[in-house]
Amino acid sequence: MSFVSPEAQIAESAEIGPFVTIERNVVIGEGTRVMSGAVICEGTRIGKNCRIFPNAVIGAVPQDLKFVGEETTCEIGDNNTIREFVTINRGTASKNRTVVGSNNLLMAYVHVGHDCVLGNNLIISNACQFAGEVEINDFAVVGGGSLVHQFTRIGSYVMVQGGTRVGKDMPPFAMVGRDPATCEGINLIGMKRRGFNEQQIAEVQEIYRYLYQRNLNTTQALNAIEAELPQSELRDKIVNFIRTSQRGIIRGAK
Repeated sequence: MSFVSPEAQIAESAEIGPFVTIERNVVIGEGTRVMSGAVICEGTRIGKNCRIFPNAVIGAVPQDLKFVGEETTCEIGDNNTIREFVTINRGTASKNRTVVGSNNLLMAYVHVGHDCVLGNNLIISNACQFAGEVEINDFAVVGGGSLVHQFTRIGSYVMVQGGTRVGKDMPPFAMVGRDPATCEGINLIGMKRRGFNEQQIAEVQEIYRYLYQRNLNTTQALNAIEAELPQSELRDKIVNFIRTSQRGIIRGAK
């Protein structure tokens, strides 16, 4: 037997398993399957064709003492797989919502804190823990047991080694590991798998040489990149990410 609030909006083709709790002000899209023991809390929006595995808790109130019951949401896109015991908190007054995009895999015991923004096509391995207001861009991969400090950003196509403790921003295409977290190079295999050609890969490698191998501080490196390397979408993607960083970027390996 499940408890489903009469105020929840559930598509006819959605499947609700036994012992599921679905609170008021919830929307669940077509083809989504919510399995045994999952809890879908007030303010949650789940898109189409998602799979919510047993005992996941989606949209619970934030673990933030500043939260005073304001009406916020937890928004989940389409085609997501959310495995056992994943917890995703809804937003606070800071951003009013927590967002998980589409086509993501969140493995067992992942925690996504309040006001996080997760992009699309992410792989988040078992037991990763994301504090409040973390941002993860498209196609990133985060290894199991990684801990990510609040307000940290992970750029697109980043690969994070399992067990990494992250407190600084990770620019796009970086390969991140060690303790404390450092840039070990670019995510070469990931870029090839996603269809980047040799010229694009060489361009990103050259940008990273400026960032980490020329004995320049971050501001000097960015100025040199813009002055000496041709303008391109990839160059601007990396430079703009770093220029808008509030926490600073991870250091390079020595």
